[in-house]
Amino acid sequence: MAVTLADVAARARVSAATVSRVLSGNYPVAEATRARVLRAVDELEYVVNGPASALAAASSDLVGVLVHDIADPFFAILAGAVQAEMGRWGSPGRSLGEGSGGGEKLAVICSTGGVPARELSCLTLLQRQRASAVVITGGAVEDPGHAAALAARTSRLVAAGVRVVVCGRPPIPGAVALTFDNRGGARRLTEHVLALGHRRIGYVAGPAERTTTRHRLEGHRAALAAHGVAGAEGAAAERLTVFGPYDRACGYDAALELLRREPELTAVVAANDTIALGVCAALRDQGRRIPEDVSVAGFDDLPFSVDAMPSLTTVRLPLRSVGARAGRLALGQEPLPPGGVAMVPAELMARSSTAPPRPGSAP
Repeated sequence: MAVTLADVAARARVSAATVSRVLSGNYPVAEATRARVLRAVDELEYVVNGPASALAAASSDLVGVLVHDIADPFFAILAGAVQAEMGRWGSPGRSLGEGSGGGEKLAVICSTGGVPARELSCLTLLQRQRASAVVITGGAVEDPGHAAALAARTSRLVAAGVRVVVCGRPPIPGAVALTFDNRGGARRLTEHVLALGHRRIGYVAGPAERTTTRHRLEGHRAALAAHGVAGAEGAAAERLTVFGPYDRACGYDAALELLRREPELTAVVAANDTIALGVCAALRDQGRRIPEDVSVAGFDDLPFSVDAMPSLTTVRLPLRSVGARAGRLALGQEPLPPGGVAMVPAELMARSSTAPPRPGSAP
């Protein structure tokens, strides 16, 4: 049953008129009362009705795009591709205000900082604004409570007629999912490094609580296990793995830590390309040549990867085409994949940052 204004008033211990004043923002209300009302709104996940009952079931020309960090090239590429689709399907001369049945949509980028509570808050705000669609990008936090809350939010959006597309994360009930082959791509990447002859391989993972981190690490360790190499499990796996944010500073610090733990390291595999750049910088500062002394590999194939010196071996995810497809699905301009889930393949890009270990290196 839908939450009503009276429900919010009862929770906040105020009158329905006071709730209305707080939500409209047109009347002065004591700050303590206002805070109590807004807390009740959040707790009950109340969706504010529009000013006219005739518009209650209508959606707007707004599409929400949730990203962890718009400054991260991974998310910027996805968001940019979604935005491009919003404009591409607009009818010439049609304004944004001519209804949700067609015309150009306005893509609103919501940067969550990877904070679960912020992600939920953005979804609630988008529902209040009657967004016609929502695209959620990036890996999810592996927390059962957050997963349940996210599923509940998504169910309410879908029930209200909102199209929800998740991109690069595990499927959510009711949403269309474009999932990346993170396990398979990571396994092929590590198999490539192993095929070159490396056996002392360090791994720089992302944040431990992220699904993307776990899936890529599982692929890496599966390749090590298949070749009987240390680092697949147990104490060796812990010693040769360092977790941290998906940024350059993490890669730099993690490389130094891996060298401290294993001075004879001959290769480092990073969970994304940005981390890999930090790894390369640290190795150079330590007098290690790439790839003559230490090979380095990344993941994602971000635009700078091919222009790095040396060019970075990585795994390519077709971010622009995936973002464009997410945009079309959000607009209802592409048929749904079977079962509502499509796996996006990951392609190994072998470049000059990886090579066989130099003669005389420890096996």
